[in-house]
Amino acid sequence: MANRTDPAAKSIRGTNPQNLVEKILRSKIYQNTYWKEQCFGLTAETLVDKAMELDHLGGTYGGNRKPTPFMCLVMKMLQIQPEKEIVIEFIKNEDYKYVRVLGAFYLRLTGTDVDVYRYLEPLYNDYRKLRRKLADGQFTLTHVDEVIDELLTKDYSCDIALPRVKRRWNLESLGSLEPRRSALEEDFEEEEEKEDNDQPADELEDRAYEKVNPSLHRDRDYDRDYDRDYDRDYERERGRGRDRDRDRDRDRDRERDRDRYRLREEKDYGREREGRERDRRDRDRDRGRRRSRSRSRSRSKDRKDYDGGDYRKRHARSSASPRRHGDGHEDDEPKKKKEKKEKKEKKDDGTDHPDPEIAEANKLRAALGLKPLKV
Repeated sequence: MANRTDPAAKSIRGTNPQNLVEKILRSKIYQNTYWKEQCFGLTAETLVDKAMELDHLGGTYGGNRKPTPFMCLVMKMLQIQPEKEIVIEFIKNEDYKYVRVLGAFYLRLTGTDVDVYRYLEPLYNDYRKLRRKLADGQFTLTHVDEVIDELLTKDYSCDIALPRVKRRWNLESLGSLEPRRSALEEDFEEEEEKEDNDQPADELEDRAYEKVNPSLHRDRDYDRDYDRDYDRDYERERGRGRDRDRDRDRDRDRERDRDRYRLREEKDYGREREGRERDRRDRDRDRGRRRSRSRSRSRSKDRKDYDGGDYRKRHARSSASPRRHGDGHEDDEPKKKKEKKEKKEKKDDGTDHPDPEIAEANKLRAALGLKPLKV
């Protein structure tokens, strides 16, 4: 109930007045402590007291984008929708500058194009200082006329999208607004009179003709305003074109870097593939060498098995210690030992048993690798 719009409030630009504030900012205001404690139950009369307590303006600040009290009071005015006379009194208040800025901001959101120019342009003559809270929570110094110029010329202010208004020269051409008169125009006229006294007669006649025909002066002002708007639009378009060129150059540099990175990856992949192929060839070569070595070993082993006693004889002969000159018994000793060993083996395998059956059985057991029978 505390966040609902007043039932008697009228729709602004075809929608609920609170919808002029974006939904995210609106939800943050509803959850703010200042809104719950200080803005609950405010009316158009008691709102003035809260506005007089303001000491700065701004939209949101901090990491969680906390709304300022100024923003909460703007939301409250949209909710209760005070009368137009009260808002105009806010704007005409010269004692409290933040009350004036609050009324001007609310009128910029809800007022018509004619009312916006009619009531906000006189505030260009207010040069009082204001404190403004930035998004990082720091304060900066500004002035009332700067805030008014932001409201009339910018699309965003205090984190709120401002409704679009027609250009002043369009309203002047339609007859809805009179040409703007500056508060310093009388001083300018005095300066012009002083300059006229020092200028030739031809220029005086031109000045007099302009005074007789004010439409000529208005046309010149209109042309000057039109030229200024055209120059501003031209500069804006040129800035956009410069931004487009910068974006195009950035995209071209990004594509070039991407191609360079792709080529580098392809080269690295080629080197890795060559290294893998080289390693595979080395492994195949080592495997082939091991296979040939194992084959040579197996052949030599088979040859040893086939040779039988001859191999043992050669091995025994080659493993014998070298003969000494002049010693004839050294060659006979290995032969005797060999003969004794063979005799012992023959005796151990039982093939020389006197019983023929047992000798035959021992031969079979010796072939099978079993122990001989000893009976």
